[in-house]
Amino acid sequence: EYASEYSCRSTLAHKDAAIAVISQSGETADTLAALRKAIGLGHRTLAITNVAASSMAREAALSMPTMAGVEKAVPATKSFVTQLTVLYLLALFAAEESKTLDKATVAEKLKELIALPELLASQLPELQKATDKIAADYNNATSFLYLGRGVHYAIAREGALKLKESSYVQAEGYPAGELKHGPNALVSETSPLVILAMQDSSDADSVLRYDKTLQLMRDMRAQGANIFAIINRGDAAAKGLATYSVELDPVSEHLLPICEVVVLQFFAYYIALHRGVDMDHPRNLVKAVVVE
Repeated sequence: EYASEYSCRSTLAHKDAAIAVISQSGETADTLAALRKAIGLGHRTLAITNVAASSMAREAALSMPTMAGVEKAVPATKSFVTQLTVLYLLALFAAEESKTLDKATVAEKLKELIALPELLASQLPELQKATDKIAADYNNATSFLYLGRGVHYAIAREGALKLKESSYVQAEGYPAGELKHGPNALVSETSPLVILAMQDSSDADSVLRYDKTLQLMRDMRAQGANIFAIINRGDAAAKGLATYSVELDPVSEHLLPICEVVVLQFFAYYIALHRGVDMDHPRNLVKAVVVE
């Protein structure tokens, strides 16, 4: 939940809780306040930060540094990717400890994670070229709606946040199924949809979410929507429904967010570039930038 909300919550709201705080700098004021409240309530605490000597890392009972190196982007990029990676590792550890996954399955998932940087690196030139072109064509857009289901909803919100921070264009992230409960009234030629339409074909829930997203794309195209979709490589059905698409090599469901967010970071960067925004000095951002 939002750290700023947790800090204002009743002390009776959580019992016997383990609290994990996530911050690039480890100094974010509202997140640090939430950590200190949790410590005061006697909860077990974990800090996931990019600065191993930060206040959060020192004060929490446990620390899992992201080890991304100095984050030079004020709208954090590489540190966000490493946060996702650390959370994935934490989830695998919890699954093994609780015996939800056996050791062989965890080992296989770790092997896929270790291979991910090389897989992503091989696609970066293609992703840069594609997002640059799409951003140029969307230069006159007035707002964007980002849509995703399940874990992809969180990435839709992150993508929208990056666009706002970097280019000053209005963008909102929604669960894909909520679009028809009002936000679809905003859809127009100058208000495109950014849809996360990837799937893990070996995961039944992922396939179900994908099928529903594909149907939403059909409905929105019938409504005249302009759609930018992130899809699996070779997905002709999704590509045929999108105005523009970026294709990614398939990975397992819970690694897809790491791949998707890189595309959305590039997209925010190129939208800002085409609009003449100084991305190294975004206006009005309040962040603690720690130089190591």
